Amino acid sequence: MHTVASIAVGIVALIHVYILVLEMFLWEKHTGMRAFGLTREFASATRILAANQGLYNGFLAAGLFWSLYTGDVQVQRFFLGCVVTAGFYGAITANAKILWVQAAPAAVALVLLGFVPGY
Repeated sequence: MHTVASIAVGIVALIHVYILVLEMFLWEKHTGMRAFGLTREFASATRILAANQGLYNGFLAAGLFWSLYTGDVQVQRFFLGCVVTAGFYGAITANAKILWVQAAPAAVALVLLGFVPGY
């Protein structure tokens, strides 16, 4: 079960790397605007905010990758908890889709970590 949980944590980390790229580098490109349902004007006006948000998603990914490298399940739980919290907040304040894209995969990984023996 430990391998399955680690794969789930890795998937959540990769999702956040993808979000970082979308928000920091593709926000004003067709791909970014389509992903977030933006107009060109809105994307242009909010690009700095999006880049900042992307950086935070990168920190979440870095923490998850670090936790996989060290094998520290407590650190994995901490960063997954941060992702779930951010996902719920984003779903409430921005777009319900965030619940499924961010919070749900992290919640699944947290559940899987609960089955890892010794933790």
